[in-house]
Amino acid sequence: MRTPILALLVLLATAPAALAHEPRPGPNGGLKVDAGSRYHAELVAAGTPDVVLFLYDANDKPIPSAGFRANAILVIDGKSHRFPLQPADGSMMTGTAPVAVPKGVKGAVQLTAPDGTTAQAKF
Repeated sequence: MRTPILALLVLLATAPAALAHEPRPGPNGGLKVDAGSRYHAELVAAGTPDVVLFLYDANDKPIPSAGFRANAILVIDGKSHRFPLQPADGSMMTGTAPVAVPKGVKGAVQLTAPDGTTAQAKF
């Protein structure tokens, strides 16, 4: 009797992880990750202070960035740098870090959608 209950508990505990996508290459040269359950985000950095975030829906279709707000928190050379990202053309949000941001940087972006819901994308 304990084995089926234990198996069910293990399955339920691992289900959210199984539904999440692993970071994967995005179409713009960055890594695309989940941003909550409704969005995907691709962070593009190329060794300059300029950073671009591309927004997608859960089906990987680009969505307009108008009305979104975002803050990037990126770790560069062991230091955490926080800066805002602003809506730009199409699905892009852009921002300028206080230092050059290398490709493949680690960190997170906090998103607030136009309807006020929030999500986090971890890179």
